[in-house]
Amino acid sequence: MAEELAGAPASPNMLRTPGRQGVDIATRLARLWHGNQPALVAGAFLCLVVLGALFAPVLSPHSPTQPQIRERLKPPSLAHPMGTDELGRDILTRILYGGRPILVVGLASTAVAALVGTGVGLLAAYRGGWADELLMRLMDIVLSFPAILLAILIVAALGAGIVNLVAAIAAAMIPLFARLARALALQIGAQEYVMAARTLGLPASAIIGRHVLPNILPPLLVQTTAMLAVAFATSSALNFVGLGVAPPTPDWGLMVAEGQRLVFDAPHVSFFPGLVIALTVLAVNVIGDGLRDALDPMLRNR
Repeated sequence: MAEELAGAPASPNMLRTPGRQGVDIATRLARLWHGNQPALVAGAFLCLVVLGALFAPVLSPHSPTQPQIRERLKPPSLAHPMGTDELGRDILTRILYGGRPILVVGLASTAVAALVGTGVGLLAAYRGGWADELLMRLMDIVLSFPAILLAILIVAALGAGIVNLVAAIAAAMIPLFARLARALALQIGAQEYVMAARTLGLPASAIIGRHVLPNILPPLLVQTTAMLAVAFATSSALNFVGLGVAPPTPDWGLMVAEGQRLVFDAPHVSFFPGLVIALTVLAVNVIGDGLRDALDPMLRNR
């Protein structure tokens, strides 16, 4: 690790073996799900969203793309619980199918950002010196752009599509994971048991795998949850401006965009997909708060 931080003060909460750390994480997560009612409700809602996206063909008899002109702009009813859009397509059906692209983009971009960013942060912390300086300055350059603006620039350059959308959102989030992983790795690297492992000649891969990763995992999980909410919101925003999936593929952000000019004549067209976006992002944030309360070392004695 960087030599200049080798003498940093040790934190009692970090002096845990990997096995003990894993048991502690599992115990606190179990306590979270049994004692945090908002997190339980949020988790149940997210499960419904995922199940609805997976089993959309079973749950709805309507086509998400086939126009039904005679049914256009119908208000909510028993036949169409959320009404129909300008082309007569059932909005509930399109919301069920529209969960697929946002879930894929959100989960994939967050996973890519977490893996790449954590790798960059660990490399910068372990190598130190010029490598640390170079990598962190590159991350600072990326962070100098607002995340949504950077994503728009990348998608506009590469073209619309789910793959490019994933790449754009991941690129905007990588520096956040890199900086967090580096800071945590430097803190762990200052612990006596890590320095003892280095003195004994353990290879870098063993030190990182056995001592560093198990101890930085809880904060990274909290960060991942927060970034997942950002990814969902960013994906919806990019689809809203036409830089995501192409019509007639259903997508929540695209559905809001399609219904914005009907907001006074048929407000249900944009209201329901907008509501689902808001509730999904809120649910992920609530779960993230619960994870923070359960895993944050500063809160472990509460």
